[in-house]
Amino acid sequence: MQLVIVESPAKAKTIEKYLGSDFKVLASYGHVRDLPPKDGSVRPDEDFAMDWEVYRDKQGRVKDIADLAKKADRLILATDPDREGEAISWHVRDLLAKKKALPENVQRVTFNAITKNAVTEAMQKPRDLDQDLIDAYLARRALDYLYGFTLSPVLWRRLPGAKSAGRVQSVALRLIVEREREIEAFVAQEYWSVVAHMQHDGTAFDARLVVYDGKKLERLSIGDQGTAEAAKKAVEDARFTVEDVETKPLKRNPAPPFTTSTLQQEAARKLGYSASHTMRLAQTLYEQGAITYMRTDGVQMDGSAISACRKAISDRFSGHYLPEKPRMYQTKAKNAQEAHEAIRPTDFGRERAGQGDEARLYDLIFKRAMASQMAAASLERTTVTLRDPTGRHELRATGQVVKFPGFLAVYEESFDQKGEDDDEGLLPLMRKGDSPAKTGVDATQHFTQPPPRFSEASLVKRLEELGIGRPSTYASTIQTLRDREYVRMEKNRFFAEESGRLLTAFLERFFERYVAYDFTAGMEDELDIVSDGKEDWKKLLRQFWLDFKPKTEDVMERKPSEVTEALDEYLGDYLFPPRADGHDPRECQTCLAEGRSGGRLSLRGGKFGAFIACSNYPECKYTRQFASPGGGADSGEDGSMGKDPESGLEVVRKAGRFGPYVQLGEGKDAKRASIPKDLDDFDLEWALKLLSLPRIVGEHPETGREIEANIGRYGPYLRHDGKYGKLTSTREVFEVGMNRAVDILAQAANRGAGGGRAKAEPIKTLGAHPTSGGEMKVMPGRYGPYVTDGTTNATLPKDVKPEDVTEAQAIELIDARAAKGPAKKKGRKAPAKKKAAPKKAKAS
Repeated sequence: MQLVIVESPAKAKTIEKYLGSDFKVLASYGHVRDLPPKDGSVRPDEDFAMDWEVYRDKQGRVKDIADLAKKADRLILATDPDREGEAISWHVRDLLAKKKALPENVQRVTFNAITKNAVTEAMQKPRDLDQDLIDAYLARRALDYLYGFTLSPVLWRRLPGAKSAGRVQSVALRLIVEREREIEAFVAQEYWSVVAHMQHDGTAFDARLVVYDGKKLERLSIGDQGTAEAAKKAVEDARFTVEDVETKPLKRNPAPPFTTSTLQQEAARKLGYSASHTMRLAQTLYEQGAITYMRTDGVQMDGSAISACRKAISDRFSGHYLPEKPRMYQTKAKNAQEAHEAIRPTDFGRERAGQGDEARLYDLIFKRAMASQMAAASLERTTVTLRDPTGRHELRATGQVVKFPGFLAVYEESFDQKGEDDDEGLLPLMRKGDSPAKTGVDATQHFTQPPPRFSEASLVKRLEELGIGRPSTYASTIQTLRDREYVRMEKNRFFAEESGRLLTAFLERFFERYVAYDFTAGMEDELDIVSDGKEDWKKLLRQFWLDFKPKTEDVMERKPSEVTEALDEYLGDYLFPPRADGHDPRECQTCLAEGRSGGRLSLRGGKFGAFIACSNYPECKYTRQFASPGGGADSGEDGSMGKDPESGLEVVRKAGRFGPYVQLGEGKDAKRASIPKDLDDFDLEWALKLLSLPRIVGEHPETGREIEANIGRYGPYLRHDGKYGKLTSTREVFEVGMNRAVDILAQAANRGAGGGRAKAEPIKTLGAHPTSGGEMKVMPGRYGPYVTDGTTNATLPKDVKPEDVTEAQAIELIDARAAKGPAKKKGRKAPAKKKAAPKKAKAS
C-alpha cells in the first residue's frame, strides 16, 4: 500500500479517484502541530530550539496517519506546493519518525492543479523535502512567535487595554492609522469649474473652460464664487468656434492573470468580497479541481494552458481577437516569488464552477485569464479645442471611442479611484470652424478631497507595493486587526479605532524600528534569501534578537507613568487640538466652571485602558475615554435608508438594546430585522432582504415539506420538519439552493443519529488560551451558549451573540470564571444536627 498525505478531505477525495487501488489518501486537515502558545516554545539561549505540540483536535488524525503509515510501503507527502505545504509535510514526517511509524520510502510530490494529468505527472516526479523552504518556514514562525510573545506582555503591562502586536499586523495597522492622520490634517480648498453644455448635429456634449482671460486655468485657479460667476458670464456671452480637433489612436493591453494579491483586490472591488472570504472560495475551487493553486506571485500561465486558452478564444471569437503570438508577462511586485503559475481555470472549456459566491469568483478568474491572451483594444481619443473671437477664452472637450474591443469584450480591470477629468463620452464629428450651439453654462463649486481611507483592495495593494508580508497571509492579517477591534469597517473602508491609534503611537514611540516599513520589508527579503538557501536561518534570528530583546527589556524597566507621560507628549496634538476660542486645550473646563485653578488634562493609564483626566483629582473627577467602542454594522448612522418599492413604506435604521436593526412601517404591524455583523456593505437592498425573511428554499424532495432559511439568535440556519441545519453566513441564507440545503440537513441529521445526544458542534473556534494552551471554542449549551478552553467553561453574557465573541473576550470570560474557583455542586442539604438535650442535674 502507498499512503498519500494531503491537507483537506475534499482534496483527498478528488485525488483518490485519480490513483489506483494501491493508494490510500488521507487528509491532515492543515497543520497538525504548532508552537505552544506559552513562554519558552522558542528558546534563543539554546540556539533557537523550538518545541512543537500536536493540536488537541488533531491527535486522533495523527494516530490514524501513523497506524496506516506502519502498514505502508511508501509515504507520499502531497501537501500544497508552497512554504506552508512543505512545512506540513515536514511536520508529518517528523511526527511519524518519532512514533517509529515512518516507512523507508518517503517522497514529496507537488502539483499546481488537482486534475488527473497534473496529479499523475507529479507522482512520476517525486523529490525530497526542500530543506531551504522548511528553514524559511522555521525562521518566519520563530520570528513571529518571538515578536508576539515578547512584545505582547510589554503591552499588557505598560499599555492597559492593548491585546497583542504582530510583526506584519502592527505595520498594516500603522498604514491605516497614518491614513487617518492624513485625513484629519487635511485642509480642504475651495475651487470652481465652469462647464458649457453644447450641441452639434443633434449630439450633446460638455466642454470645460481651460483658458480664462488669456490665462491657462489649473485645477485650483478659480477659488471663489465671484471669479466663477464672472467666468461663467464670459462663456455665456461669447460665441465659440472649433479651433482644433486632435485625434489620437490608443491601444490598451490586457492585465495578466490573477496572482493571490490581485485576485483579492479585484474580488473586493468587483464582488465586494473580503480577502478572507475570497481565499476560502478560491481554496474550495482549487480542491474541486476547477482552478490552479491560489497562493502564488506568478503571472505566467503554463504553455499547455496558454494553448488551451488561445483555442477557447478562437472558438468563441473571430480571428481578430487572437494575437499572433502568445502574451508573456513578468511580475512587477516587490519580493515576488514566481515558483507557481498565475491563478487560472484548469479547463478553459469549463465556463462555470460552484454555486453562488464560488461561481462568481470562478467567473472572474476565468474571464481574467482568457482576456490575458486576447488582442489589445483599439481606442480613439479625441480632443476638441474651442475659442472665442478674442482668443482670450478657451473651452476643451474630450471623448473616447472604442474602435475594436479586443480583450474588453471579455474583461476590464477595475480601479479604486477614477480621476474627475476622465471622460469616455462620445463626441460628435466636428471640424475646424464649426460653431456648436451653447445650451447652458454651469459654474460648480468643488472642494479638494483628502486621501481615501483604505479598502481591503487598496490596503492589500499597498502592502504588496511596500513588500510587507506575503499575499497568502494578508487575509489573516486583516482579520486579526478586525478581531482585536483595532479597526472597523464602514462602507467597505477601514477606520482606525482609538485602541488601534494608541497601540500604533506606543509602537512608534518605543519600537520605531520594528514598525518601520523598510525594516519589515527588509525582513521579507532576508526570509526569501533563506528560502533560496543563501543564508542560515538561525543567523537571521540572532541578528533580530540581539537588538529586539534589549529594547523590550528597556521598556519593561520603565514605570507605567513614564510610558503614559511619553505617550501624552507624543499624542498631544491629537488628544488636545487647538480650541476655537484660543484658550489652552489642556485647561480643564470643569475646574474653571467650579472656580478651581491649575487643572490640567493629560493622558492616564487605568485597569481598563487609557483615558483623559484632570491633574486636580480627586477634587476634580472629570474624565473622558480615550478609546471608544466601534464595530462594523453598529457604527452606521441611524435614519431613513429609503423606501420599499413594493409597499412604498420607509425603511428606517435604528439602534436598539440588542444592537442595530431595520424597521419597515410603524406601530405594532411594523416589520423589524436585526443587522448581522458580517455585512460590511449594508444598504437598502440588504435591508429589504432581511425584512423579507424567512425565505422558502423549496419543498424537500423526500418529505414534500418546505425548507426554510432564516437568521436566528445563533446565526443563519435552515429549518425543515422541526429539524435544523447551520448555515455559514448571512449571504448563504439568500443563496443556498435545494441540493445544498438537503445536504446540510442530512449532515445535521447524521450527527444526531446513533442514540443519545449528538456531539455539539462549536459555534465558533478561536485561538489558543495564552495560559492553559487549550483551544478556545464557543459552544451551544443546554442553558445557553458558553466559551471553553477545554478546562474552564464560562457562560456568555445575555447581550453577547455567540458568533460575535472575540478572542480577547473569550480569554477575559474564561480567566474570570477560573478565578472564582470550581463550581459548587448543588445537592440536598444535610439535615441539621439535633441539639443535645441538656443534662439533668443529679439529685443530691
